[in-house]
Amino acid sequence: MTDTSQDAQEIVTLEVADHIAHLTLNRPAKMNAVSVELVDALLAQVEKIAASDARVVLLSGAGDAFCAGLDTSNFTKFMGADLDELVMARTHGDANAFQAFSLCLRDLPIPVIAAIQGACFGAGMQLAIAADIRIAAPDAKLSIMEMKWGLIPDMGGMTIFPTVLRSDVLRQMIYTADVYPAQQALAMGVVTELADDPKAAALALAQKIAGKSPSAIQAAKRLIAVAETSQDRTHVLYEESREQRDLIGKPDQIETVMAAMQKRPAVYK
Repeated sequence: MTDTSQDAQEIVTLEVADHIAHLTLNRPAKMNAVSVELVDALLAQVEKIAASDARVVLLSGAGDAFCAGLDTSNFTKFMGADLDELVMARTHGDANAFQAFSLCLRDLPIPVIAAIQGACFGAGMQLAIAADIRIAAPDAKLSIMEMKWGLIPDMGGMTIFPTVLRSDVLRQMIYTADVYPAQQALAMGVVTELADDPKAAALALAQKIAGKSPSAIQAAKRLIAVAETSQDRTHVLYEESREQRDLIGKPDQIETVMAAMQKRPAVYK
């Protein structure tokens, strides 16, 4: 399947090819700053991914930045808005639209890899943290920047940050709104690895993941989520056994074994 949705006017583009969903923030002149329209566009494109044959998502930003954060022109709109309607209304399950902006990626059943270059600030950081894996350029800069504007992270990131970052690192980043160079962000655990061409590195990793058993990859993502959030050892052990039981002897697992024995690439239906 190839689904090309790259009209030049779109602010979030999507192309699904070879089981990889290329999801791109496309406001390069604005450093991919997050507007209300971009939030809506990303949510719509993620719905398309969920309905596609994609096995992995490659998330990136067009131009020189991954995402410079919230478009500051939105502040004027927000000042005159009904805050109960804007912030408190649960319009997307247990979340508002801004929270769903990052959570929709984390909630996808398939892995998401973020390729980060330039600025990754505020809303961009909350989007990037929703990815399973983050590959950054050596000159990238990252920040949980909301405190700069007298705000707190409120785009779903606070359900994810604690599963990725040590508590003291998270507190330092939020309290100070400091900007961290990629090498320091790597040491802090904010990014997974550095690459001179993060998008090429992310694509190579996406291709490797897309070649693995789709059902096993999805089971692994579900199980990791349980293991990260559950305090109940019995529950985690049960889910581990249940997921494995549902894989053993099924077509994807049989094809994986046969391909390994026959020394050929696996072909999954």
